[in-house]
Amino acid sequence: MRLLRYALLLTAACLPVAAVAQAAPAPAQVAVKPIAYTQRTLPNGLRVYAIRDTGTPNVSVQVWYDVGSKDDPKGKSGFAHMFEHLMFKSTRNLVSEQMDRLTEDVGGYNNASTNDDYTNYYEVIPANHLQRLLFAEADRMASLVVESKSFGSERDVVKEELRQRTLAQPYGKLFSIYYPELAYQVHPYARPGIGSLENLEAAGIDDVRAFHATYYRPDNAILVVSGNFDPAQLNIWVDRYFAGIKTPSTAIPRVTVAEPARTKAVTRTVYEPNTPLPAVLLSYHLPPDRDDDIPALMVLKAVLATGESSRLYETVVYRDQLAQSAEAFLDTKQATGNMVIYAILAGGKTVEAGEAALKREIARFRDAPVTAAELAEAKNEILTQSIQSRETAEGKASTLAAAVLVDGDPAAADTQLAAIARVTPADIQRVARKYLADNQSATIRYMPIAAKPAAGVADSIAIAPTVKVADLKAPATIEIVTPALEGQRIKPPAPGKPVSPTVPHPVEVRLANGMRLVTVERHDLPIVTAYLVTSGGSASDPVNRAGVSSLAADLITKGTKTRSATQIARAIEGLGGSIGSDAASDGASVDVTVKSDQLAPAMAILADVAINPVFVPEELERARTQQIDAVTLSLKDPAQLAGLVADRAVFGASRYGAPSGGTPLSLKAITRSDITAAYARSFQPDQATLIMVGDVTPARAKVLAEAQFGEWSSTGGAAAAVMPIYPKPRVIVVDMPEAGQAGVIVARPAIPRSDARYYPLAVANTVLGGGFSSRLNQEIRIKRGLAYGAGSGLDVGKTQGTIAAKTQTKNPTAADVVTLIVAEMARMGSASVPAAELDTRKAVLIGNFGRGIETTGGIANIVGSYVQNGVPLDELQRFTGAVGAVDPAAVQSAAVALLDPKAASIVVVGDAKQFIAPLRKAYPSVEVIPEAALNLDTPALR
Repeated sequence: MRLLRYALLLTAACLPVAAVAQAAPAPAQVAVKPIAYTQRTLPNGLRVYAIRDTGTPNVSVQVWYDVGSKDDPKGKSGFAHMFEHLMFKSTRNLVSEQMDRLTEDVGGYNNASTNDDYTNYYEVIPANHLQRLLFAEADRMASLVVESKSFGSERDVVKEELRQRTLAQPYGKLFSIYYPELAYQVHPYARPGIGSLENLEAAGIDDVRAFHATYYRPDNAILVVSGNFDPAQLNIWVDRYFAGIKTPSTAIPRVTVAEPARTKAVTRTVYEPNTPLPAVLLSYHLPPDRDDDIPALMVLKAVLATGESSRLYETVVYRDQLAQSAEAFLDTKQATGNMVIYAILAGGKTVEAGEAALKREIARFRDAPVTAAELAEAKNEILTQSIQSRETAEGKASTLAAAVLVDGDPAAADTQLAAIARVTPADIQRVARKYLADNQSATIRYMPIAAKPAAGVADSIAIAPTVKVADLKAPATIEIVTPALEGQRIKPPAPGKPVSPTVPHPVEVRLANGMRLVTVERHDLPIVTAYLVTSGGSASDPVNRAGVSSLAADLITKGTKTRSATQIARAIEGLGGSIGSDAASDGASVDVTVKSDQLAPAMAILADVAINPVFVPEELERARTQQIDAVTLSLKDPAQLAGLVADRAVFGASRYGAPSGGTPLSLKAITRSDITAAYARSFQPDQATLIMVGDVTPARAKVLAEAQFGEWSSTGGAAAAVMPIYPKPRVIVVDMPEAGQAGVIVARPAIPRSDARYYPLAVANTVLGGGFSSRLNQEIRIKRGLAYGAGSGLDVGKTQGTIAAKTQTKNPTAADVVTLIVAEMARMGSASVPAAELDTRKAVLIGNFGRGIETTGGIANIVGSYVQNGVPLDELQRFTGAVGAVDPAAVQSAAVALLDPKAASIVVVGDAKQFIAPLRKAYPSVEVIPEAALNLDTPALR
């Protein structure tokens, strides 16, 4: 979907450990290879960058324009982002939405995002479709058609995006509106990129045409092609499609105003609905991203807020338990950027205490140098992240393009990495003193509206009247492009010869204690993911103990017989890695991703947490409190709450119906013995599989596995299979008067993964709601502009499955959306899917699978799901053929049996007074449950 990105990027940092597998010496230290690219500039000014990678069957085509939200015209904030949506409509030669036909329908995908400084459009497609995408990108650069119908429809879609991302989500206004408005007093970065409902309405069609003519030109763009291509042929195609695009003679308007340094701290307190816990956010001005001080600030940020060994987590979240979460991110730009530090406070804690704690942590950087250990941790972690960001052709292209548009140098990302290696503790202290003084801060205290004193007056945060606005001076004459007549339209070229993907071949052995070991070799990058999966999971949670498996999984990384929680975090993150644990419906898991030279010590830590957890009472209480706060947050999000209610409606009293993360009531009831029992049900060697993917051989993997897991023995108590219970379907409304949008879900039982109808149903689901071109998205978003996106998902497990169609819409149209979803589900069974449509939906499934096996983590997740669901590992080789063999008759048969909406429950969470009348007319038996009366602990939900 066309989305506006807010980069709340998190990293990790920690201490190395001495534990290694003695039988397997670590390889030599690895480094990140610079991105190998070629570049040239066409006579019309278009800069072209090419990154060749013959190891992938795909290619990424990206066009980035040097125009963003800072260039929004006066009175029209959000304009650049809204324009981004219109670039997916028609051109002289392409019909509306044809970009989706050229990408998604052949197994690729496309998307776009709007940043303050740039707007980027990117596609990943099978390599044989490269020429077609170059043709399409050139056509929308040169000849975009702007007409009233699509303009009005996409404006409505952007309004729904604003409601979904900003108004409906807790803290949406804090990050997307209040933070930029308070951070800037002069620069147009102050204006929210998403805009406002009023500003979006103010934009007219002539503004759109002027914006395209002014900024969407070859000398204001870069083209990046990354992946499997022939360089000589690429040059020929680029010249053919782009070289003829004319460059206007008019100058490009540029924002030249500089944001003055902040010399006096500012603080604002606001009160907002749908705010379950108080929050506090601090921002500090930073220099442009290309500045020499940025590498030191990147390391500082990693020490401050990366992982559970970071200073923020260790003190504010873990030790003092002041916050449910505390994070930081660098929002660097072409001009003045910001370091942002924020905390969502824990239940019962004050915003004043949270603010003081954040400022204390910033002061520590000014007052004393970081330790040598902290410095090493941060650098190692940044290195690992950089390797991961370059695992795919798309990742390499995005890294290079951002360097060009933000820093003015395609090698900037590599240059920054080299500079990070040279950062010293003195550098970090120097930049902290230079940029992070108390008088340089802007603070927002974000409070629940219920906390507002009776006679209190909230502060206002708005765009300062001193903010300078971009001056849009359109060319004197603008060509109004119209679609070519059918006989005159130039069609995209035919695809080339397909490039066959390399499907990984797992190598499996079994240790003497019964544990399976699965290895998948990938030596293109020095990185390994180790993923231990088990049976059990949240479906085995006892009645009234929902969330116990999830809590047990979380706690295994919070203390072992020889390591405390802090020591575990410092040890694994010090290797540049991160450790995660989780409990799904049918199993639990723990995983780590590290550079391959750190694999041996990482495996020692992975084995320690899996085999030797101790579940210290104080850690249980800390985790319980954090989880209750996390659940409290989720219950205020209409979409998340609708999903929880839908699970109860579909599964009723079955343990699959209870919230896997628990409820405040169930979490409070959990004892340590409940935790140890949940752990024992899942973590046994004879029901565990260790998956290792990446730069490791099967022989080395076996040596490491035997060294670390060979002595692990079973103690019994394995979880028994859980069978689902499906009650009669229900229609449920949860009345949430403060909801900025309504969450809508239509869900029904499906099948387990082992069912022979899995592939026909998977294809049917993809026709219904899989991807931008699916029927649901076509009807709800594209045709009617009722939602930012609509789709459906097939969730299958070992013994059960569900299929759920879902979306979010403004409250008054919730009943209309329910009608549309139900009609599309019924249509799936009433008529055969045309062969041409079926082929495109199969391509979506196959393409998603192909991109999933591009990364170590992706392969590990796919193999892990096969293990937990009892699927043979040769499914990796079967998948593409099995999808391709599905015919229209099989899809219709599956739809008749498994998509009939008569067997579905309908859930709407939102402001009921705005939609209950039409919904009750269609469904007289609808149950209306006030938000305050909702009880997820019982099947009755009351």
